[in-house]
Order: sequence, then C-alpha cells, then structure tokens
Amino acid sequence: MQIEFTAILLLELVLILFARLIEVSIGTLRVILMNKGYRLISSILAFIEVSIWVVVASRVLIGIQENYLKGIVYAFGFASGVFLGSVIESKVALGTVLIQAILPFEKGLEIAASLREEGLGVTSVDAEGKDNKKVVLMIYSKRRHKEKIINKIHLLEPSSLIVSNDVSTLQGGYISPTRWFTK
Repeated sequence: MQIEFTAILLLELVLILFARLIEVSIGTLRVILMNKGYRLISSILAFIEVSIWVVVASRVLIGIQENYLKGIVYAFGFASGVFLGSVIESKVALGTVLIQAILPFEKGLEIAASLREEGLGVTSVDAEGKDNKKVVLMIYSKRRHKEKIINKIHLLEPSSLIVSNDVSTLQGGYISPTRWFTK
C-alpha cells in the first residue's frame, strides 16, 4: 500500500494527533480528579472527552483501510496524551497531603516552631528512636506546597526521615485564617 502525502492528509494527521493529545489528557485528568472526589468537574471533563473521541475515532475508523498512518498517529496521540495529562495534573497538584517527619527531638521542636510561624498546622508527637529521643511532626498541606515543606525540613535537618501521603478525607483541626486567602 502506497501512501500519497498531500497537504490535506498531513493536516488530518496533525488534527488527529492534536485532538487525541487533548482528549486523553482530559481523560487522565478526569480519572485523577474522580479519585480525589471532584465528581462534577470529572463529569464535565468526561462529556468533553467522549465528544472529542467520537469525532476523532470515526475519522480514523472510516479511513484506516486507505491510510494506516491514521491508526499509528491515533495510538501515538493516546500515549502522548497520557503523559501530558499526568504532567498537567502534577502542576495543578490538587488535593491534600500529610507530611510526617521523624527528627531528633530538639531540632524537631525548632523546625515545628518555624513551620508554625509560616502558618502551617503542625502536630508533634514524642517518639523513641533506636538510640535517642525523637519527635514526629505531622503537617497537613495542599499538595502543591508539599515539595517546599519537605525541602525546608530536609534543609534544616538532613538526617530527617520524611514521608508524605495523599489524604482523601480531612475534617477539623487547625487551619490558619490567612491561609484561606493566600492559597
């Protein structure tokens, strides 16, 4: 099978790639947002995603016997869309995380005070390590601030053990009144 490259075919291939990239990026975001509990936004994204899919898939299926490149571009658009969607989601970084840091006792109390001065809610728990007294700091934060907090703790105490987990439910506790307006 010989394929004749025309401007129209090239334009159609570019449109298939671009539409697939957008559609699958939306789908990736939709799944992530649904898992985080954003049902309404996920439903709207699902409508847009499927609307794009119907149009693009029909164009590819109608013409795939004459031009197999449409299928290859369609598949490449899918793979690229998954990657792009995950990059977009990591930049948007919706959700809440729990950051736990295990620190030497005195240094941990200093770090807790420093984080509280920044308006973060920090809970400290006394703990016993293998050789000495420790403190465990628990900090709830917006996910987009996670790296900044972790980097600060690690900068102030390089020997710290830091764990972060996504939080699906959070109720009550301390939230600085100024944090509602600044974040």
